[in-house]
Amino acid sequence: MSFRGVHHLGFAVTDLDEAVATYGRLFGGTLEHRDSVGEQGVEAASVLVGESRIELLVPTAADTTVGRFLAKRGPGMHHVAYEVHDVAAELERLVENGAQLIDESPRRGLFGLEVAFVHPDAVHGVLTEVVSPA
Repeated sequence: MSFRGVHHLGFAVTDLDEAVATYGRLFGGTLEHRDSVGEQGVEAASVLVGESRIELLVPTAADTTVGRFLAKRGPGMHHVAYEVHDVAAELERLVENGAQLIDESPRRGLFGLEVAFVHPDAVHGVLTEVVSPA
């Protein structure tokens, strides 16, 4: 097992600029990185709050995963991301232990990280992401 800890918590939002400003004003958050992740259909901002990281996600279209999430549930907690040494190896281990995956192989995420998602049904209703440096 190669889990290093929680990498970030992901939140779906409707206005990225407003969300970044809110986390700065209320919690002293500072913008670490902002980028579009075309493959995932989101614009994302990583905000540091103390020693922790949150990822704010706004969809680039209504028919994206985050767009559908917002339409169904509204803004709020979207996923938990765990840092691992090797996403591909961790996916194999997860499957061997009965986890249902959304991603069969790693893909590019924010910061150029390798990422993959585990289905919420495998983790008691929590969408889970595993990430590692590419």
